[in-house]
Amino acid sequence: MAVRLVIHESVLFTSDGSGDWCLRSGADILLQRLRYSNISLTCIHQEELASKKACFIKEVLVGHKEVRDPLPECGAISVLGQNELMLIKELSSSDENAEICFYATSVLDEAFVAKLQSDKFNIIYIGSKIETTFEGIVFIDKLDELIITMSSVIKKGFSSVHPLTVGYLMKPSRELDFLKRGALPLFPCKSALIFIPISFELPLISQLERIDVILHKVTDEIVSIDPSSSFEFPKGITFSKGMSELIRFIEEHPYYCVVDPFKNIYPLLDRLQIQNILVGLQDIKSSSRLRAPHFLRVQTFNDPDLSLKLAEANLKFPVLVKPQVACGVADAHNMAIVFKAEDFRELSVPLPAIIQEYVDHGASIYKVYVIGKEVFHAVRKSLPNSTYLLALSQKSSSSPITFNSLKSLPVPNQDESSMNDAFGKNKKSLDMNLFNAAAHWMRQQLGLTIFGFDVVIQENSGDHVIVDLNYLPTFKEVTGLHAISAFWEAIRSAYEVKKAANVVIHS
Repeated sequence: MAVRLVIHESVLFTSDGSGDWCLRSGADILLQRLRYSNISLTCIHQEELASKKACFIKEVLVGHKEVRDPLPECGAISVLGQNELMLIKELSSSDENAEICFYATSVLDEAFVAKLQSDKFNIIYIGSKIETTFEGIVFIDKLDELIITMSSVIKKGFSSVHPLTVGYLMKPSRELDFLKRGALPLFPCKSALIFIPISFELPLISQLERIDVILHKVTDEIVSIDPSSSFEFPKGITFSKGMSELIRFIEEHPYYCVVDPFKNIYPLLDRLQIQNILVGLQDIKSSSRLRAPHFLRVQTFNDPDLSLKLAEANLKFPVLVKPQVACGVADAHNMAIVFKAEDFRELSVPLPAIIQEYVDHGASIYKVYVIGKEVFHAVRKSLPNSTYLLALSQKSSSSPITFNSLKSLPVPNQDESSMNDAFGKNKKSLDMNLFNAAAHWMRQQLGLTIFGFDVVIQENSGDHVIVDLNYLPTFKEVTGLHAISAFWEAIRSAYEVKKAANVVIHS
């Protein structure tokens, strides 16, 4: 089975009022989603269109057609400017095996629609409802409704399997990372999962009625956090209006499958809670040591007893200083490397803060991804050893070193080449059994389906030190389709577990 969408140019393009043409609001993100949705997409325009507009349409759609990473489930976008009869012939000859076809338009040409309906096309009209003699036309008001409208028809088209509809909610950059890898298809092949974006621009309840599983990155919808409420999250967290509505809905309808439950994610918003969770790693028995870094929570950097408290926490300089709030606010990733007690005086890291052991690890960090029952990992460049950083600090006369962990390493570009020799030196000491043991332990502790953790291997001792935890990573560093298949299987498995639990509750 295959899916084709024929979309009239009136749906995507409009005049900007000065004689030029532009994309309609929302058309860009729609094209982006359709491009990676495992469907064939054709845009049609009238033959009599001015060449300027026709060229603009082709230019825009060719731009969306460009695929840098080969994706076997990414349908092509074609542009046809032939007359309507030739177009119908083109569609029939190029897509003989299509079983589900859609035509989306904002201009209702009755003769053309009649022909398409005879060929079993589903007609979707976008715009204000108009009078027509045709039956079976679906009227929607906004572009945002197109994908969810198509999903209902696609789901009904399956007879041998029962596909699940997964409504997802995450920021655009994260969504694009998943889309580019073919992880969020509208038309399912191997996954039997239909992915649709949840939009806060549309009534929430009507969307949720069509959704079996909610996949979310709740932290992408945080507006502000009160750090003093960290142990009482979600108290002190202000979410977007739409996210607040979704959370209330789930609280009132606990039978919904949510990947993952909000209450299981809140501890990962607080680096102190993360540290307290990781302390339990010492209970795992292994030939290599698995542990959390030593740490200390502080509410001020001007404590006269700070040096004593650092010593009691087994912390030695240099140390890494992080805000206690782990994500969801602008400065959550503003950090510092401190080399001596005097460096704390003018430190700009937000308080309260976590002072964490700096582990020399050969500039290599292991990104471990737990996706359902599967465990994957990738290695990335990380911070250099402390001797290098100290020399850098002395050279630039800037102590401490401050940086944003999401943007770049605190190392000048011209010096990065000198880190290459250190990068990966301790790969030979990697203990995969330890990774798997840690993943199993944390899966039980956290109650999460998809999460990640960062591991550094301490030079000399070989200690595997877990320095961070995060929820719903994109795992884009993991190549191949195995991780995507595991992602789909994890979501379906979470649904089956929730479904079984609901049966027990109501039995």
